[in-house]
Amino acid sequence: MTKDIPWVHPVLISLAVVAVMFALFNFGNVKRLLIGRPLRTRELNQSHMKLFWGIALPILAADLYSSVAYGPEAGITELSKLGPGVKWMIVPITASTVLLLVILITSYIMGVIAYPSGGGAYAIAKDNFKGKWVGLIAASALLIDYVLTVAVSVSSGIQTMASSYPALAPHETSLSVLCVLIILFVNLRGVSESAKIFSAPTIFFMVCMLFLVGTGFANELKHGFVQTHTPTWGTIPQGLTLLLLLKAFSSACSSLTGIETISNAVPIFRESKSGAIKAYVSLGIVTSVTLLGYSYSLYVQGVSVSQNNTMLSQLLLIYFGHGIIYQVIIWATFLVLILAANSTFTGFPQLSALVAADGFLPRALVIRGDRLGYSNGMIVLAALSILLVEVFSAQTNALIPLYSIGVFLAFTIAQLGLTRRWTKVKGRGWKVKAVINLIGAIVTAVVSVVVAVTKFTSGAWIVLVILPILVFLAMRIRKHYNDVADALRIDIEHSPPLKHRVISIVLVSSVHQIVRQTVSFALSTTTDVVALYIGFDDESIELMEKKWAEWGAPCRLVTVKSEYRSLLIPLSRFIKRLENYENGKPDHIQLLIGQFIPKKWWHQILHNQSSLLIRAWMLRHREVVVSTLPFQLPK
Repeated sequence: MTKDIPWVHPVLISLAVVAVMFALFNFGNVKRLLIGRPLRTRELNQSHMKLFWGIALPILAADLYSSVAYGPEAGITELSKLGPGVKWMIVPITASTVLLLVILITSYIMGVIAYPSGGGAYAIAKDNFKGKWVGLIAASALLIDYVLTVAVSVSSGIQTMASSYPALAPHETSLSVLCVLIILFVNLRGVSESAKIFSAPTIFFMVCMLFLVGTGFANELKHGFVQTHTPTWGTIPQGLTLLLLLKAFSSACSSLTGIETISNAVPIFRESKSGAIKAYVSLGIVTSVTLLGYSYSLYVQGVSVSQNNTMLSQLLLIYFGHGIIYQVIIWATFLVLILAANSTFTGFPQLSALVAADGFLPRALVIRGDRLGYSNGMIVLAALSILLVEVFSAQTNALIPLYSIGVFLAFTIAQLGLTRRWTKVKGRGWKVKAVINLIGAIVTAVVSVVVAVTKFTSGAWIVLVILPILVFLAMRIRKHYNDVADALRIDIEHSPPLKHRVISIVLVSSVHQIVRQTVSFALSTTTDVVALYIGFDDESIELMEKKWAEWGAPCRLVTVKSEYRSLLIPLSRFIKRLENYENGKPDHIQLLIGQFIPKKWWHQILHNQSSLLIRAWMLRHREVVVSTLPFQLPK
């Protein structure tokens, strides 16, 4: 584990405690301050809630495009142990990655045309494979990938800054957690809000990287495309094997993650599928140019892999030194790597909502928040990502072995699903489409297998274990929902409501206004009312019985002595006695609890919240209905 700033975690914990207190006692105002005013449901389909493709592109493309900063480096790092003779291989490895990128973007454009409502690999698999488990594998793999995307992107961004500012290196974990929380709160404010804040930095990073590629091209025109420090082309280093080469290619393909984000988020485009297609084409062109130009500049300058300095940082130093341009591009890289996680905060909630709507994930993920986004999905994504950042100490190289396998498995399922679709639907040019998707499926399947085999011991086994567990849990969740539906289903014609006998128990602590209000309510609903007093000693019980008699005994009073000063156990025993009562056993028992509500929120801290505890405890009793009667205090 890396060493963190001594005060960062205590500060974060203190902020969390304060947030919880405010959420408990003044939730509405805090929520309005952090998230913004609630939006009406009818605003969901209004144009201002959807994004023009040119604005949506940098939001959804940040994941894929930001990978150019570490994708080529991740690939050549796998070969770096073989010596400087492998430096030239960064170009063919990156070129192969770009070729796969073109195939995948073409395939996903086909997917958008076929499934304009979004859903990506999950929607494709669900429609083209009979077994539900195939779609669940695709969905689980993508959800895992989204979580890893946040952890990898944020960690990579912090590491980039640490390369330029070594003083930050010991504090990478805490800074990564802080960045995830900031992105979460911005996204909770809605898609349009995050677009306003996050689109400009992504566009600026694209400009910076294209400027870097242009600078490299100008340098090569001036000094030659092969310079004195350019590695010899075509030398095969000793120890290079096909498996190692495939491992390097699969690592470089980490720069392809995020392609599916656009296909999953088609509904947020103002132009629907046409906007998504324009975004895909533009993204493919700019990413391909950047990857090829950047990797060739690294080759020409002979940049080596360094543990403490990224290849991007080294190339910037060669071209610009430690001047203002270096600082600007480093900061732009940092921002876009952080914002790469932002696109995931659109994809993950959209996909989890689709899966939850089919009954394979908790229904809470389908609920839209105040700002009409799937806020529960965003919170789950942030929590899981922070957990990964903490466990792996915000180290990108430790997270990437987990990263690639899930996304390429989802790619493979999507390509196979589209291949099946074209063979069934046919139509114009279906053979060409099927061949493209089949080639994509074969390549991505090979990458998945290579990652699983070569990086199994480095952490890929975690994904291989978690994936079937998630599929199993999804099937169990669906079974539970089916069982609940069966249990709740009634025959409308032959199942009328029935009148039940109800006994009301009023829990009393003394004779005061709250007890008066609660007993009055109970007597208004039924004549069968029992007041229950639980005392801790004989004196308090005698005093209560005396006061009750003086008050006129409006209903029967039962007193119970609790020598262990517990309310829950004596209350449970009394209710069980009523439930097992042979003569006149009630159908339901209504437990009435009076509770005063202070005028000021902070007064809540001064009083015990026994009613909440009793309500939770009573869930174990099948026929008990717990009702709380509020009494508003005037001061």
